[in-house]
Amino acid sequence: MKVLKFGGTSVANATNIKLVLDIVQNQAKQEPLIVVVSALSKVTDLLQTAASKAAAADETYKTLVIEIEKKHLDTIKEFIPVSEQSGLLSHIKRIVNHLETLLDGCFLLGELSPRTADTILSFGELLSSYIIAEALKQKLANAGYKDSRELIKTNSNFGKAAVNFDVTNVLIANYYKSVANQVTIMPGFIASSQDGITTTLGRGGSDYTAAIIAGALDVAELEIWTDVNGMFTANPRIVKQAQPIATISYQEAMELSHFGAKVLYPPTIQPVLRKNIPILIKNTFEPDAEGTFISNNTIANGNPVKGISHIDNISLITLEGPGMIGVLGSSKRLFETLSQANVNVIFITQASSEHSICIGILNSDANVAEEAINKAFEIEIAQNKVAPCIVEKDLCIIALVGENMKNHQGLSGKMFSTLGKNNVNIRAIAQGASERNISAVINERDVKKALNTLHERFFEENTKQLNLFVMGVGNVGEKFIDQIKQQKKFLKENLKINLRVIAVANSRKMLFDEEGIDLKSWQASLDQGQKADQQGFIQQVKELNLRNSIFVDITANESVSQTYAQYLRESVAVVTCNKIACSSAFDNYKNLKTLSRRYNAPFLFETNVGAGLPIIDTVKNLVASGDKVNKIQAVLSGSLNFIFNNFDANNSFHDVVKEAGVQGFTEPDPKIDLSGIDVARKILILIRESGYKMEIEDIENESFLPAECMATTNNEDFFKSLTQYASHFEGILAEANAKDSRLKFVAQFEDGKANVGLQFIPKDHPFYNLEGKDNIVLFYTDRYVDQPLLIKGAGAGAAVTASGIFADVIRIGNV
Repeated sequence: MKVLKFGGTSVANATNIKLVLDIVQNQAKQEPLIVVVSALSKVTDLLQTAASKAAAADETYKTLVIEIEKKHLDTIKEFIPVSEQSGLLSHIKRIVNHLETLLDGCFLLGELSPRTADTILSFGELLSSYIIAEALKQKLANAGYKDSRELIKTNSNFGKAAVNFDVTNVLIANYYKSVANQVTIMPGFIASSQDGITTTLGRGGSDYTAAIIAGALDVAELEIWTDVNGMFTANPRIVKQAQPIATISYQEAMELSHFGAKVLYPPTIQPVLRKNIPILIKNTFEPDAEGTFISNNTIANGNPVKGISHIDNISLITLEGPGMIGVLGSSKRLFETLSQANVNVIFITQASSEHSICIGILNSDANVAEEAINKAFEIEIAQNKVAPCIVEKDLCIIALVGENMKNHQGLSGKMFSTLGKNNVNIRAIAQGASERNISAVINERDVKKALNTLHERFFEENTKQLNLFVMGVGNVGEKFIDQIKQQKKFLKENLKINLRVIAVANSRKMLFDEEGIDLKSWQASLDQGQKADQQGFIQQVKELNLRNSIFVDITANESVSQTYAQYLRESVAVVTCNKIACSSAFDNYKNLKTLSRRYNAPFLFETNVGAGLPIIDTVKNLVASGDKVNKIQAVLSGSLNFIFNNFDANNSFHDVVKEAGVQGFTEPDPKIDLSGIDVARKILILIRESGYKMEIEDIENESFLPAECMATTNNEDFFKSLTQYASHFEGILAEANAKDSRLKFVAQFEDGKANVGLQFIPKDHPFYNLEGKDNIVLFYTDRYVDQPLLIKGAGAGAAVTASGIFADVIRIGNV
């Protein structure tokens, strides 16, 4: 014999019930079955709401009764032959009339007692089970119906009655000795007290009903049929990558179900555990799927963690004070007080000093618990021996569960370090001596990030998901997104990095998609996006609260650079090619570095100097290894190098600057490049990364542009001025030719002083043959004295800058 239980979604409507009947018919060919069914989907909620409305003198409860009746009558009409409907419809109408009478009584009295509530809630299962039994009789002659209230006996604790197993087991065993039905349909969730009054076994109690029957009859197997393929490694609605668990022990299943794995009602396991009856969780809508097999056998599969689960709507209550230290009975008084107030304790932790006790309860019980505890300890509180209890609401408990966790070192460390790296603050921790469960209390707003982060760490072969928020999608930004699209598959397969672009923005529009923007059509989607709003962008990043979030700034905008601190404080990494932040006031630069360390949020800006060249990274490695940078000589502007390499007798200065803009080598405002401020910022960043304190004002900038050119306020006037002062630039070129030199805009640092300016470079200098848009940097250090460390390569262009930004993102992924 076997017991099958079908949940509310499995019997939600006629279509689903037909699937249930097919499953039952197929299995009934092999062995006798007992089939326990829940109420039709959402009916119990409708009954609960109708009862509450009636007791509150809200006449709309009558509308809900009509809805409940219609739902069941429509179900009958869909799959019961017309010739067989009459008697069944009459029976259903009688039950609904009885329900309406009870609700009318609640309306007239203006109250809803627990006893009446149980009777009202029982109608969902009574209606569904009777309909399904009649439908099965149409297909299977040897099918019957039995009211669970006649077999399962409880106390009178209405709402969540306790089963009297001594009486119940005898009644069940005797009944099934006397009947020979191949299939018996029974309502779940409901029972009765010793004097025959209807009771309920708690929400989810249909699972419990099936387990009680299975245990009493010592059946071969208990099958729980639901709408998912078994128990999952995490809630699949929150963690998209969650996987079904093939095998699991009773103890692991109990832990997971206690911590919110809703496919199994927690008390279900106890009746079958005593008899070592396995439980199989199956999917009604995918009956061929393997499901989850729960038994007494622990199967080691390499991963000691079987699942990650959570409980929402938790409050943390802390009772502390010096008057608790060494005082016998403090814990006993606390838990007795909560028991008397009918408050269920879900989580407990106590400091070894006995100075404080911390408990987790449901938010709905928090006010009652606070009042009861403060009253119980009012004398100690008045004497300042104990503080009034501290209540923190809107929290959540997350838990790692696994039978073999006790045999693996370091799991707690991995769990907490993983959460810490994503700025998930842990309010309390509990771990039993069995080490089957590691629990932590966190802020409810962090639950999605925490579950996904832990699942990634323990179940996804260390694949790391990076969530990018990209500000600035012009020339460089477009190349950056193209590179992500091109390399996405490679990164996932070879580096175990899953890159997702969650947001893109330009000066006009911004676009967010929590599931990841389609990189094939992102431009069209952005055009239809919402109006750009810098603070709104930051707020959405915070609200999404995704793990491994990275803000990517591909602008040259000062106001954007001023937002970095807000991201870092939220543990959102920052990758930027915008030089303004790192060349701003030294205190701001240091603050960003400090925030990066404090909140474990990388702050990377390799492209600030040399586009895709590893210049800043090299400086960091020199300093970290104990070397000291004493002198820097560099050509740091790819755009200026391009301009002076192409400026000759055949190409005017004006035309060459124009071409540099077309090629994407200069900033949108070319004065930023030609004024030398861009180079000054770059050398300043290198100086600071070398360990020196300097401000931008300390760098001498020897401009080669006439003052009138610098005074222009728009590009049109600027280019006109270049034509107007053509003779000035031709004179500089002539002087260089006369000295048999080449023009290079050079940045220098030595003896605590720095300058940038145009220089005449002789043939024997390393800078002389620097071609195109290349950069070159010479580092003279304690170790590189006679021959400097030289870095040379392309220092401008959208593609190389984008690749440098991409490299910084990958660095974060590899951390």
